[in-house]
Amino acid sequence: MPDQTIRLALTAGEPAGVGTDLLLQLASRPSGAQRVVIGDPTVIEQRARQLRLDVRLREFEPDRPARPTPAGSLELSPVRTRNPVRPGRLDPQNAEHVLALLETAARGCMEGLFDAMVTGPVHKGVINEGGHAFTGHTEWLAARAGIRRPVMMLTGGGLRVALATTHLPLRAVPDAITAELLHEVLTILDHDLRRDFGCTRPRILVCALNPHAGEQGLLGTEEQTVIAPALEALRARGLNLRGPVPADTAFTPAALADADAVLAMYHDQGLPVLKHAGFGEAVNVTLGLPFIRTSVDHGTALDLAGTGRADAGSFLAAERLALELADIRRGGHEGASSDPARARAPT
Repeated sequence: MPDQTIRLALTAGEPAGVGTDLLLQLASRPSGAQRVVIGDPTVIEQRARQLRLDVRLREFEPDRPARPTPAGSLELSPVRTRNPVRPGRLDPQNAEHVLALLETAARGCMEGLFDAMVTGPVHKGVINEGGHAFTGHTEWLAARAGIRRPVMMLTGGGLRVALATTHLPLRAVPDAITAELLHEVLTILDHDLRRDFGCTRPRILVCALNPHAGEQGLLGTEEQTVIAPALEALRARGLNLRGPVPADTAFTPAALADADAVLAMYHDQGLPVLKHAGFGEAVNVTLGLPFIRTSVDHGTALDLAGTGRADAGSFLAAERLALELADIRRGGHEGASSDPARARAPT
């Protein structure tokens, strides 16, 4: 039925990066969803010519019922850049354009126009250089939605890895790990694994912060004073948690065999493992938002923009997961990419 078609908002991301290339590659593949690209039509048309891709663009009509977008075409919600775009050349004057893409998609999701949003890669540095405080999609979308605590989780390579902290300098991480933070993050992670990923009683493996889980205080006391007490309090509320487990053993096959997800304490504790296992097909999903948001697992790849060598695997996986989650939210189906035996989330 036409009115059952899922409508996705796809943001192009940094206009000088590979986001536009990936969207054009995506257009060549059929989908049962209505793909609505939010980007600059001039940039998309120029990049299509450069890549020798024949893609028909037509303007998105929000008042029409959602219908699948046929292969070889894209529906476009236009947001213009301030300055002309050259592939691979960042321009701080276009930073506002990148944020406008996110604003259009997020507003559409919150107003019910879109069922989910899939975001292309952005460049944090040039956004800040353009005068806009920006630490990442996760934090920006949470602030836009009025959410206090978003949770970043990546799936791929047979893993689900969530983060207690996201884009922080390493020296700031220990002070950020508090009982309140862990209560909020683990409650959201448990809730969304139940709702969206088919885990009836999620088994969450929680990493320690320090080497060897602090070695009984010799290498750090956060495990004893913060993490272990927080986990014990959450177990008393019914959460199924194991840890704190030393991070150098948390990702061994034996440890993962009895987990539905891993919670890492900081960005580079968990994500190098996941990206080694599934780079190019991994998906970033933001938990705790009032709408579905997935994203690619990589950056803007400026050196690949306009060359035809960019790999759309992660964007395709992000679109697929967004569709699964949107279908679940609509119809209460079983969870997306679920595997109740392990922390495995095939992409």
